[in-house]
Amino acid sequence: MPLQMPFFVRRWFLHRSTRVTSEGLQFLIFTLAIGIAAINTGNNLFYLLLAMMLSLILISGIVAEYCLRRLDFHRHLPDLIVVNQPVTVTLVVKNRKLRLPSFSLAISDVSDGRDLARGATIHELPSGASRLVSYPFLATRRGRLRLDGVRVATEFPFGLFTKKALYRVEGSVVVCPEIIPLDESLLQGLMSAGQEQSRQQRGHGSDLYNLRLYHAGDDSRSIHWPTTARTSQLTVRETEAEKQRRATIRLSTIAPVSHDGVFEQAVSLSASLVQHLALQGYVVQLIVGADCSTFGQGDAHLHELLRMLALCQRSDPSGEFMTREKLDPDRREGEGGTEIVVQSWCGPRDHQPGRLTLLVDGQPVDGALHDF
Repeated sequence: MPLQMPFFVRRWFLHRSTRVTSEGLQFLIFTLAIGIAAINTGNNLFYLLLAMMLSLILISGIVAEYCLRRLDFHRHLPDLIVVNQPVTVTLVVKNRKLRLPSFSLAISDVSDGRDLARGATIHELPSGASRLVSYPFLATRRGRLRLDGVRVATEFPFGLFTKKALYRVEGSVVVCPEIIPLDESLLQGLMSAGQEQSRQQRGHGSDLYNLRLYHAGDDSRSIHWPTTARTSQLTVRETEAEKQRRATIRLSTIAPVSHDGVFEQAVSLSASLVQHLALQGYVVQLIVGADCSTFGQGDAHLHELLRMLALCQRSDPSGEFMTREKLDPDRREGEGGTEIVVQSWCGPRDHQPGRLTLLVDGQPVDGALHDF
């Protein structure tokens, strides 16, 4: 029966690692040479020198281990991260040791067992002290990014070894698709296609919507004085909301596995369209496969749509998925506005496989997708 290491030993090797630096390798070779010379010559001076060098190696390991012990980490991530757009991540580090400080700490995030880009460096952290450090973070693919922990490394005190320790600080963040500037011809197609639908409704604007009697709490600046003078009753002027442009963006998630790359391009194009239309003041609705959002505006609604695109998954062509993706006809009646359809796969009879298809109110927009 094979012997099993105790739990604390396995945990130690899982969370600790040591690597010899180039300077440390030279020091070890020199130590070995001194040891061989001491054995061959029997000179006490060589033995004293060898003992000093071995003690430096031992001290290096002990001091480095104490630098990495009893540290607390608290990470703060943004709510949303966009692919290939660096963001700032903040990390609070606390030294819980009673007397000993920590020196030369290099901190990096860990995801799926891999160290991400180097994060922050702390030169000195006194005992009982806390430090707030920030560092740039760059995500390279969309989806939910899970962070397993924080890896802290030090070469203190002599730079002979790089000792690392892993602290379990779990976290997750949604990474949105890459936002790419839209082509000018594509923007012209979006502006010219589709009729901008306006609805008469009460809101902020300049046109008259209605006249009604004054109620307690109404703004005195909205009193319509000509009508008030004529009827001898305080009358309030209600304005009509400015015309709002409406757009529905529909992303098809049906595509074979060979179209993975094209599907990611379609997701990126949809995210770029969502952000552009939102910044232009459109009331936007997003349909991703069988999931459908409401019409809305504002930063919160934009983040919700980008989150939908970040977490969407490609579906293999099958009768089940094709049926689930079909929209209820009654659901779309009366919505109005421009309808934009983004497809990465047009079916088995696709004459241009591997290319995106963009439809604006049923009309294809050609020559504008070369950036995707």
